[in-house]
Amino acid sequence: MSMENKGHAKAVIISASDSFLAKSLVGKLSGVGAEAVFSHAQIKEIEAVSGEALIFILFMSEELAAAPETLVYIKDLIQDRDLGLILIGDPAQYQVFQRSVPEQLVTEWFKRPLDIDRLVGRVSSYLEENTGEKRKKTVLIVDDDITYMRNVYEWLKDSYHVGMATNGVQAISYLAKNRADLILLDYEMPIANGPQVLSMLKNDSETGQIPVMFLTGRGDRESVLSVIGLSPVDYLLKTIDKPALLDKLDTFFSKR
Repeated sequence: MSMENKGHAKAVIISASDSFLAKSLVGKLSGVGAEAVFSHAQIKEIEAVSGEALIFILFMSEELAAAPETLVYIKDLIQDRDLGLILIGDPAQYQVFQRSVPEQLVTEWFKRPLDIDRLVGRVSSYLEENTGEKRKKTVLIVDDDITYMRNVYEWLKDSYHVGMATNGVQAISYLAKNRADLILLDYEMPIANGPQVLSMLKNDSETGQIPVMFLTGRGDRESVLSVIGLSPVDYLLKTIDKPALLDKLDTFFSKR
């Protein structure tokens, strides 16, 4: 794949060394129509090729395990952008990597010796499921209450790609690098509250058209009217439970 196309790759294959197997995987994925690129396990190189990535395929090794800053970068990127992650390696390597990359972030683990045809099929299926009409919608949660936000994340993660931000600045930073189909925005936050963040979003041509649902802990008439007056697509009380929230979002997206 030429340098000018590297930023368009949907699958990034990462290895600490010039692995023949890792580089041959690029060709096999390209052969089935999956845009893929190889990257050494270096932050700047990964950053340069992962702009449109949907999944990372990581060849585990002692060299990579000895580079915790790279693993933290990969983990943060996967969490922030809700990317897929396939790990390749033996059980001992997998246990070591779990110290830096939590198991819940791993889409699948392939043991050595590698069944490359099964891997190609798995990556192809993942890309197909997350591209075009089949693509999961992305929901960005903006809330300074990290416990509540992580709870909502757990509710939504199986049905949606989920991003998280604790304030308006983080939300705008996230949206500069990722698309979102809906924002769940806390109405009451310190520094910049929900209405102020909504105003910032609407004043930016890149984010102004993203629909916003307010999250609010207040259900009295005056509070509800003040929320509605800002013209969100909806507002949700924070007492909402998982089935009701999923139903709200499913209904919203089915009508669009």
